Amino acid sequence: MFSHDDERFMRMALAQAEAALYLTSPNPRVGCVLVKDGAVIGAGHTQRAGGPHAEVMALRAAREAGHDTVGATAYVTLEPCNHFGRTPPCSMTLLEAGVARVIAAVEDPHPAAQGGLARLRDAGVEVRCGLLRDEATEINRGFLRRAQGGLPWVRVKAAVSLDGRTALANGVSQWITGEAARADGHHWRARACAVLSGIGTIRKDDAQLNVRAVDTPRQPRRILVDSRLEVSLEAKLLHSHGGPVTLLHVSRDADKEAELRDRGVQLIQVPEAANKPGKVDLRAAIQALADEGLNEIHVEGGGKLNGSLIAAGVVDELLVYVAPRLLGEGPGIAEQPAYSLLGDAPLLQLHSAQVIGEDVRILARFRPQQG
Repeated sequence: MFSHDDERFMRMALAQAEAALYLTSPNPRVGCVLVKDGAVIGAGHTQRAGGPHAEVMALRAAREAGHDTVGATAYVTLEPCNHFGRTPPCSMTLLEAGVARVIAAVEDPHPAAQGGLARLRDAGVEVRCGLLRDEATEINRGFLRRAQGGLPWVRVKAAVSLDGRTALANGVSQWITGEAARADGHHWRARACAVLSGIGTIRKDDAQLNVRAVDTPRQPRRILVDSRLEVSLEAKLLHSHGGPVTLLHVSRDADKEAELRDRGVQLIQVPEAANKPGKVDLRAAIQALADEGLNEIHVEGGGKLNGSLIAAGVVDELLVYVAPRLLGEGPGIAEQPAYSLLGDAPLLQLHSAQVIGEDVRILARFRPQQG
């Protein structure tokens, strides 16, 4: 169905989409390559939210280079949008440019944006879809998940020893892994729409939850689960450089809320967990973040928060950096119930494993019925 050249040009489009990995939130990361007479005449990727989409950038590059786009083929990593949002529909833009053929990697499931391929096909453009679908899906896991299921893609990150400890018995945890692994972790922060943690981690580490180890054009939002509004007004989270801070809470305290708002904090009151009085209902909290337009949530919390998120059924994957050292007694990644049978314990799917410096990065995913 697709030729070797089709795959080659789509891989170029995927490379364009990857160049937008840290940029486009909450919009999807999309790449586009224009080809005519077997040669690339333009390429581009989606810009910041409200800016030009990938198709527009590729057409602009082609025209600036003096190329005629009539009769060209457009390779796009996501179905061209079909609605008027902050920008006009990309499907109409391609039609106006005279593109004769469009090959897309994956359909756009967003109700407002879908239909671009149908419009192009109805207008006489040759349309095909599905080339390198899996690769394109990986780039936009969060966007596709929220558009299809209503919840963001939630990733829990942890650094552990070979014996599975996230800290010594006395609580010391800096640093279990090496510098390369820590920098890699900041790449994963940078690609997320938001970095989420709990009040326990903020009290213990005074964490900033921002991206520091890599260059990024956009800082992710910082989310704090703080049921009782216990965060110190002097916490680094509230004073350091980074994305906006959102606090998820249950209890009300008018004076503390006013002080937090004065520091630019967004407050979202969420329901109380049915089985944990005074605690945030984490599934409702994640839904609230989806309603805020967040596609990909990167969690850096302690064992209690991680365990509670897993129990709530909202975690999609674990990103674990394993250091070649033994720590002995100490906490683990997530507090879990005591299973009596191995078959009752969650079994994840190993997605990837890679050496990062002196450590190993493991990405494991919960099976669909659990995540």
